[in-house]
Amino acid sequence: MKLFSATIMLTALFFSFSANAQIKKDSLSIVKKDTTAIKNTAFEKGKEYLLGGISVTGLKKFSEETVRIFSGLKNGQAIKLPGDKLTSAIKKLYESKQFSNVDVYFLKLDGETVYLEFEVDELPQLNFVKIKGVKKGKAKELIKDAELKQGAMVTDNLIVTSKNYFTKKYTDKGFLKTKVNLDIRKDTSDINTVNMAIFIDKGHKVKVKDIIFKGSKALSGKKLRKAMKNTKEKFLGRFWKGSKYIEEEYQEDLESILDKYSRLGYRDARILSDKITWNDDNTININLDIEEGRQYKFAEILFVGNKEYTDEQLQKYLKIEKGDVYNGAVLKERVKGDGSPTSQDISTLYQDNGFLFSSVDAIETRVKNDSITVEIRIREDEKARIRKVTVSGNDKTNDHVLYRELRVKPGDLFSRSAIIRSIREIGQLGFFDTNVTPDVVPDYQNKTADIDFTVIEKGGSQIELQGGYGGGSFIGTLGLSFNNFSINNIFNKEAYKPLPAGDGQKLALRLQTSRTYSTYSFSFTEPWLGGKKPKSLSISIYSSTQYQLNQTTNFDVDKSRSLGIIGASVGLGQRLKWPDDYFQLTQTIAYQSFKLKDYGFRVGDAILSRGTLNNLSYNASISRSSAGPSLIFPTYGSEFSIGIKATFPYSLVNGKDYTEPSDLPSSEENDFFAEKYKWLEYYKFNFKGKWYTSFTDKLVLMTNAEVGYLGYYNAEVGLSPFERYFVGGDGIAQFQLDGRETVGLRGYENNRLSSISGGSIYNKFQLELRFSITDAPSASIYTLGFLEAGNSYDNFEEYNPFTLKRSAGLGVRIFMPAFGLLGIDFAHGFDPLPGGIEKSGWQTHFIIGRQF
Repeated sequence: MKLFSATIMLTALFFSFSANAQIKKDSLSIVKKDTTAIKNTAFEKGKEYLLGGISVTGLKKFSEETVRIFSGLKNGQAIKLPGDKLTSAIKKLYESKQFSNVDVYFLKLDGETVYLEFEVDELPQLNFVKIKGVKKGKAKELIKDAELKQGAMVTDNLIVTSKNYFTKKYTDKGFLKTKVNLDIRKDTSDINTVNMAIFIDKGHKVKVKDIIFKGSKALSGKKLRKAMKNTKEKFLGRFWKGSKYIEEEYQEDLESILDKYSRLGYRDARILSDKITWNDDNTININLDIEEGRQYKFAEILFVGNKEYTDEQLQKYLKIEKGDVYNGAVLKERVKGDGSPTSQDISTLYQDNGFLFSSVDAIETRVKNDSITVEIRIREDEKARIRKVTVSGNDKTNDHVLYRELRVKPGDLFSRSAIIRSIREIGQLGFFDTNVTPDVVPDYQNKTADIDFTVIEKGGSQIELQGGYGGGSFIGTLGLSFNNFSINNIFNKEAYKPLPAGDGQKLALRLQTSRTYSTYSFSFTEPWLGGKKPKSLSISIYSSTQYQLNQTTNFDVDKSRSLGIIGASVGLGQRLKWPDDYFQLTQTIAYQSFKLKDYGFRVGDAILSRGTLNNLSYNASISRSSAGPSLIFPTYGSEFSIGIKATFPYSLVNGKDYTEPSDLPSSEENDFFAEKYKWLEYYKFNFKGKWYTSFTDKLVLMTNAEVGYLGYYNAEVGLSPFERYFVGGDGIAQFQLDGRETVGLRGYENNRLSSISGGSIYNKFQLELRFSITDAPSASIYTLGFLEAGNSYDNFEEYNPFTLKRSAGLGVRIFMPAFGLLGIDFAHGFDPLPGGIEKSGWQTHFIIGRQF
């Protein structure tokens, strides 16, 4: 009886795995082959025995040792019959996905030692796949995407999923009558292998001809079709959205229709039926029967359980009044949030002020006629404080660089906005992937929370390659930018990998050259001077030589005639606390020396060719940047700056007469202008503003406005010959060390919208719609479409903010950590260049290392 009882137990045990593979009932026998040899053997239920050995039958390709390894059982180990270890062994064999059937037989018992036999059926392996019905190149792509690799085990699941995959691949493209057949045949060239032939008949593409609504009165068919973002009717000229039918997207559109009704107060609206009918021209009609129900309005809105905030304070976030059309979607967004980082809702209000364990729910308590009474039920609970803050994943960057940017500190009240701000600040460093994952671990009993920020580090150093074509020559930049440098470890040999890194400092060495000039520069920035406060120190030193073009050919370069520039600057930056800590004050003192050696530099109507000019300036700017979280693809926030750059008004205090004498010889005229501009004087105002508006996580509108003005103190001195604005083209800075500002305006040649000497006023306006393709750490890619308008003016008499040069176009940007930003734009200029009559037309701009 004991032996019979054990048999029943093992049989029940084996049946528990029949979901993974079919196990034959008649093979579940406690004894195989020689029953008479052990019919008197005692078998105690639940007793532990030593496993004496495992034999395996049914093998074709695998060895017995392989099966034993898969099972996890070892000779000599203790095992119960039945027991967890045997259960686990059978499960492991199925999970290896190598066997279609596993049976276990009890062979014999020798004292305290038991011997088992495993009988297995191996799954066949895939040897060759061929797809018929599509092009050869497409067939290879489909095989790769379906992961039909040589050596894969051919299971029933693989066959079903492969067929479904190929079918869906084409039905999602509008081939609704796609037929897929799989033929699997034994391969005689090898043991237990099969070949797979796939036949695909995609048929003709099926389009949606008509979407017909029945029962819709409050909303017209046109408005309901507009609410369907994915499923569209076909008509001549539609190219931006296909009229194909995709089941998943169609179901989303049905939800969108109900959401449209809900937002208009029709909370009971429902779709009674939806069906597809076929037309003779291989198109389909979609027929929707809608029951709208009545339109509801809000009755009383009551706040229950709020102690921290008054009803009036909460109402400022709810912004729904009695008598408003009932909108369940908006009610939810105002109570729970819309999912965006900048959401203004009641739940966020509480979570921003320590109420981590609070709950806010909107409950319909009464429906009378067409009015709905809503209670906003609030459970505040106690305020929670942050117990511990940690960072992980930063292998190169030192912890203190991250901790100083965080807006959450141990002991602070819990704040959702502070966590979101911390994510943004980490992203703005540029050392990490923007997908920063904060892990909040709440402790309800102690009313605390631990927060861990997990980051993915990316390259902080770049080989800078910046290039463009303009003025008949290629302009290129080669440099090394170390954006996560550590000057503290400069004498530590072990820190050179290849340079000391981890303290968030910036070190840049650059060489910019073209046929007509060369520039060398060095810069260093410490973002946290002293390490305790966000005060930055920037130092730069540079040298540039610009050569004269042959005045006859305007092409050949005469390197014996040059303009040499040597300069240096020191800047201090300070993060402000008022109006908020997004503001930054930056002050810079810069000096430049310009040495002219037979270099024809135009000053008004005269030519200055010899002499040394000096430019000692003070620059102050206030900026605010709340854009984030990514530096490359911001999805929210704004950036703006207002700056003034000025020199000392020498001519107003030195008593010199700067009136130009008449009929001066050329040599004396040169000396006069050399003395006049020995110390440059000017003042400049600049404003730049960008705003980012996201429609989805991947679709963002960037709005940009810029204006600049260069003025003078003394009319006799006039405008400075340097510090001018040059508008037009790709926006890549050329000869930037003479103080000029290069303003990009795509669709026109570089600098061609300004006069030869440069403008004193400019304005620019821009709309750019960006779509993110990928934001992977290895490469961020986005496409863009843009509208731009701007112009350059020589003086206020010419200035007209409505006389603009317009352009539009498309482009793509690729950001790779090692090389920076790469891109190309195709732009069409709608207006002629100054002095021309034909519009600029199509221009191609190659962008390397520059972001608009």
